[in-house]
Amino acid sequence: MRENTLKTTWNEGGHTLGLWLSGPDPMAAEMLAASDVDYLNIDMQHGAVDYQMTLSMLQATRSATAISTVRVPWNEPGIIGKVLDAGAMGVIIPMVNTVDQARQAVASCKYAPEGSRSHGPLRAAIALGPEYQPNANDGVAVIPMIETVEAIENLDAILDVPGIDAVYVGPADLSLTLGLKPAADHDDASFNDALATIVAGCEKRGIVAGIHAAPGLVQKRLAMGFRMITVTSDLLAMKAGVEAGLAQARDASGAAESGAMY
Repeated sequence: MRENTLKTTWNEGGHTLGLWLSGPDPMAAEMLAASDVDYLNIDMQHGAVDYQMTLSMLQATRSATAISTVRVPWNEPGIIGKVLDAGAMGVIIPMVNTVDQARQAVASCKYAPEGSRSHGPLRAAIALGPEYQPNANDGVAVIPMIETVEAIENLDAILDVPGIDAVYVGPADLSLTLGLKPAADHDDASFNDALATIVAGCEKRGIVAGIHAAPGLVQKRLAMGFRMITVTSDLLAMKAGVEAGLAQARDASGAAESGAMY
């Protein structure tokens, strides 16, 4: 089975940086996979990506060194199994708020006797190499999301569930449950205390703390102890690139018009 370099880097104590794919575009996924990132996450929850397009995007990124993960729409065994069968090497599972939900998330990602994943890795066995099934339980990254006050209250019990490789913080939903506006960052003590609690709980157990971020937040999140950080998304990066290019072009055209007056 192909090496999951995310898990290798984490096991060596390193950090990983990734991109978020929200648009349903295999060509864009293929192009971004060639950039210097550690992982690309296909977002089936809030992105405009269905299962068939997820499969196409996984196929488009097959030759990349970056690891392809998928955020599934919900903590449901059927869709978790399908994205793993399609070749995802990690699954980000939203709204894991209780220990029972954490156990279900892990079980859905692992074959028996460690879990309840049904066998049928139609594409995974081809795309990820021989001996997929015997190595999948160790090779696939299981990543529940911690994104609510309820999850923080149950954090110790959740993190004690065997089989969790990392947790991923959704700062917008965490903000909402704390009574704040949805945002990637806040000065509010309750928000920063929650992040510190998550990192401390993860470090105590050798679990990786991950978070959704932005380029300007990466250094701050690394300093806090996060080791899986999403830097930006396809759509946000495209918009920022277009706006920067247009601003440069308008400055140039304005300067040319001013020069033409003399």
